[in-house]
Amino acid sequence: MEVKMAVERARWAATGDGEPRSGGALGSRAAAGCGQWRRCGGRHCLAGGDGGWWRSAEWRRWTREKRDGRAAAVGCCVMGVAAQLMEVPNTMWGFRSSSTLANIFLLLLVAMIFSVSHVSASKQFKNETDRLALLEFKKQIYNDPSGVLNSWNHSQHHCQWEGVTCGTRHQRVIALTLRHKQLSGPISPQVGNLSFMRFIQLGENQFHGEIPQEFGRLFRLRVLNLSNNALGGKIPANLSYCSELINISIHDNKLEGKIPIDQLSSLQKLEYFSLRTNNLTGEIPSSIGNLSSVIGLALDFNNLEGKLPMEMGLLRRLAQLFLGANKLSGIIPASIFNSSAVMIISVADNYFHGNLPINMGLTLPNLGELFLGINEFSGNFPISITNASGLEVLDLSSNKFAGQVPTNLGDLTQLKLLNLERNLFGGNSTGDLDFIASVTNCSDLSTFSLSYNNFGGNIPKVVANLSNQLTTLYLGDNQLSGTIPQGFGNFVNLIRLGLEENYLSGVIPRDFGKLQNLQLLSLSQNELSGQIVPTLCNATGLSELDLSTNQFEGGNIFDNVLMNCQNLQYLDISQNNFTGIISPHFLETHSSLIAMVLSENSFTGSLPPEVGKLVHLVNFSVSHNQLAGAIPISLADCSELENLYMEANFFQGTIPPNLASWKSIQKLDLSSNNLTGPIPRELEKLQYLRIGVPSLPSD
Repeated sequence: MEVKMAVERARWAATGDGEPRSGGALGSRAAAGCGQWRRCGGRHCLAGGDGGWWRSAEWRRWTREKRDGRAAAVGCCVMGVAAQLMEVPNTMWGFRSSSTLANIFLLLLVAMIFSVSHVSASKQFKNETDRLALLEFKKQIYNDPSGVLNSWNHSQHHCQWEGVTCGTRHQRVIALTLRHKQLSGPISPQVGNLSFMRFIQLGENQFHGEIPQEFGRLFRLRVLNLSNNALGGKIPANLSYCSELINISIHDNKLEGKIPIDQLSSLQKLEYFSLRTNNLTGEIPSSIGNLSSVIGLALDFNNLEGKLPMEMGLLRRLAQLFLGANKLSGIIPASIFNSSAVMIISVADNYFHGNLPINMGLTLPNLGELFLGINEFSGNFPISITNASGLEVLDLSSNKFAGQVPTNLGDLTQLKLLNLERNLFGGNSTGDLDFIASVTNCSDLSTFSLSYNNFGGNIPKVVANLSNQLTTLYLGDNQLSGTIPQGFGNFVNLIRLGLEENYLSGVIPRDFGKLQNLQLLSLSQNELSGQIVPTLCNATGLSELDLSTNQFEGGNIFDNVLMNCQNLQYLDISQNNFTGIISPHFLETHSSLIAMVLSENSFTGSLPPEVGKLVHLVNFSVSHNQLAGAIPISLADCSELENLYMEANFFQGTIPPNLASWKSIQKLDLSSNNLTGPIPRELEKLQYLRIGVPSLPSD
């Protein structure tokens, strides 16, 4: 009101009758000032000869422009016109005195002050909108263990709050970055009022509820990261209005329903689209081919089904494709294998079938990772793949590939993972593993699996020249024969070694004692013999050891060999020729054991009461040995025990009543012993219970 009165007073002072003069020299000179106006703001002249600039269309346009925050330009132009007015002698204006000219200056000055004050008020109002939206966001957060939102209060400007970034020009919120803050609560719809927002980074928290539909109002949004939360509901289709989006990362949530690709395909700037690890369903529609800028597409670990649309081949910039762990089927469109931009293809754990393109190694020169495992692909090994010289990961596991592996596979010198397990490779012939000689060129190879195929012949001695970076080597469940060659001790970084289910014979090589990082060793179901090398447990981190179903022998294996394996969790030495007692000291010092299978050997003596120290034991079998004495009452301390097999020994006495305290027991076999007395009533409820023949009476 005060500003309005000042304007009225200025208008009155200009003419003395409340009506300003116009036309004539004033209109002409003001029109001539348009050059200055254009230099200031690129707009038209303020004044004209039509009865006063404050009533003109230009005045109305000017008031709109100052509402848009362009007061500086307007002020510049006002001053420019004023400056030109000052350059003209009074006689050229038709005024009788200099006071009239001064009044005009006053009028212009008041108008400029009004403009600046109005713009300031408008800017303050918009800033207030942002502040209130942020406070509503905070209001929804009911758990903030790190106190990151403590700074969100009236003591400082909201642009200084933690996680809030404002633009320097308008002081409007452009980014909200609160990742890894352990925040819990729903996301306030008021975030949709932050109209200048460009980056939302709320990943790795515990946000729940649905993604607000109001996000569709954030027309300037470029990055939306809500990953690793507990958000549910459907993906808002109106995100399609956020035409500036480059990155949508909403993976690792609980989203459900269909992917609104038909709407989101309008996002022509979208480069990264990650929806992995949700509960999304439905098919992938053909409109996905409209996402012409997409570089990374991650839809894996959902419940998507159906065939891949041919239009996916239109994504010419696509470099990373993740579709694994869904229910997709059919044949992968050949066009996907024809894009030179592709670096990663991951379609594992689906129902895809068919042969791979013969020339795929030529059409995918930049391929770095290929995951095709757990599907129904068939045909021979894609020989041309050796042309993809940058390939680091090749996983063809759990398919129906057959034939021989090419002997030039080692041309892939960058390989780090080679997984061919669970196929039909090989022909049970002596030359099946000849290709390993070339694989020795892969100096960075860390994972190498050939298990569950039809490879025959001996393990070649050249295997000892494989990369010393190997951490995993699986050759199990083939038709391999002969002895285990020396040289495995070269794999000083080896963590897992599997040679099970072959026809290997002879003894365990002594250089196995050099495998000090070994955590898993499986030699089961072979024809190995002799005594276990005492240095086997130099690998103090060994947690899984399976020597079952061989012809190993020796007495006191627990104290002489296994004692140093301090971290054993799974031990199976069943179906061998071991003798001696079950060491009380071993039981007392290996409480980490979860499974211990000693059946079908020739162990003697009693079952020591120290067995009660195995408090994590789930599976325990000492069946078919020559153990005698009473069943130790300390077995009741094995509270997690589910399966206990003690049949075919010489145990005697009664079944300890306290065994009825077991809560997890599912299977119990005490048959073929010399037990007497009643059966604890609680044990009678077991679905699998074998006590003896004839059955003991119940209590």
